[in-house]
Amino acid sequence: MAKAGHASLAIAKLAEPGIINAGGFKLTSPAFDDGEELDPSFTADEEDAVAPPLEWTAPPEDAVELVLIVEDPDVSGSEPGCHWLVWGLAPQKGRLLEGEVPPRVGKNSQRNSEWLLPKLPEGEPHHYVFQLFALDAPIELSPGSDREALLEEMEDHVIAATILTAVYEHSDEDDGDWDDVDIERIDFDGN
Repeated sequence: MAKAGHASLAIAKLAEPGIINAGGFKLTSPAFDDGEELDPSFTADEEDAVAPPLEWTAPPEDAVELVLIVEDPDVSGSEPGCHWLVWGLAPQKGRLLEGEVPPRVGKNSQRNSEWLLPKLPEGEPHHYVFQLFALDAPIELSPGSDREALLEEMEDHVIAATILTAVYEHSDEDDGDWDDVDIERIDFDGN
């Protein structure tokens, strides 16, 4: 089956090229740079995994609300995998802390209202596209709404957008856990 592809992402459906990073609007993360690997602590490969921290600059002045959508275009099917739908973010410079529960969250691809932890078979890298939108109108949806309803509500209201992408590939290899290290035999003094 064909992959959803980048053309199926929310940003491709809602944003014109001229509004990407408009007015210096930019999304970043202290946990990864654009195009870098997503740490396993934000995936299903870790027991206590949470959503990654995100930070953004101020949107254009006429923004009323910010919306965050995180999607995986590398899944099979016609639509991307939806990992997070967040709205109700204040139209100002801001951030979401690692593991923070946002004000309003919609249903991800698993029909849960939370960060959907990436869970992949070994050897299949996927891209996680964090898309932040500045809107000129508020979103009038109840928490728990789905991607389709959110995209419909956003249509014709996106005035700026920014993208941050992370890549993740599951590996069954041992990452060198300390469980198999004999602490008594380590020379901490360098003697």
